Amino acid sequence: MKLTILGCSGSVPVPGNPASGYLVSFPDAPSIVMDIGPGTLANLQSVQDPCDAHVLLSHLHADHCMDFPSLLVWRRFHPVKPAASRNYLVGPRHTPVHLGRLSADVPDEVDDFSDSFAFEQWHDRKRELIDDVYVTPFKTLHPIETYALRMEHATSGTAIAYSADSAYTEDLVEAARDADVFLCEAAWGETSEGKAPNMHMSGAEAGRLAAQANAKTLVLVHLQPWGDAEATLAAAQAEFSGEVILGKAGMEFEL
Repeated sequence: MKLTILGCSGSVPVPGNPASGYLVSFPDAPSIVMDIGPGTLANLQSVQDPCDAHVLLSHLHADHCMDFPSLLVWRRFHPVKPAASRNYLVGPRHTPVHLGRLSADVPDEVDDFSDSFAFEQWHDRKRELIDDVYVTPFKTLHPIETYALRMEHATSGTAIAYSADSAYTEDLVEAARDADVFLCEAAWGETSEGKAPNMHMSGAEAGRLAAQANAKTLVLVHLQPWGDAEATLAAAQAEFSGEVILGKAGMEFEL
């Protein structure tokens, strides 16, 4: 399988780097999009048919889900290639109402998008099988219901872990255990000292988690565009002896 970063800017999209969105693609099955933040749909179009993908949402903050209504328009109304069948949408329990309001025509109405997606809600640590991939959600420390996601290929055993948004918690060690790639947020930069609690992590904390989990490769994502990326990288490398990469839109990992 292949992992492609559609965007990984923290909190807001910036030129050349949309907000959070990650594509996992397979030779003979629909792809899986983890989060679909502002700008990610454009990059998805550049690599595949947007209709041929399941969608997993870690949480419902705008920088992780706001391109979903646009994806619905594409799937429903594309004049040549609308969606031929439903795909899975898995997310927090309020997803149908929250996103249904965004795509409704009238204020206070809720668009029923069950014509295009079959919705399932996450349950903490309950493993879900999507085609040939097992996905396990792990509840994180964030102001709203949020889940880190562990994706394991049923045949090869290849594992991708995605922290989503979270303050540091050792509960994420199990999510990233022996992962081939660990996508970990590092929004606070070099350190989280003096920052708001239960929000985000620093590069040092991301590195510490990767070391505790024995991950193979750590990819730092969700860095704020106004932060010091190089200092964040150095802080992670001081904690983790494995490979550490600054995530960028368009990066691909063959797994």
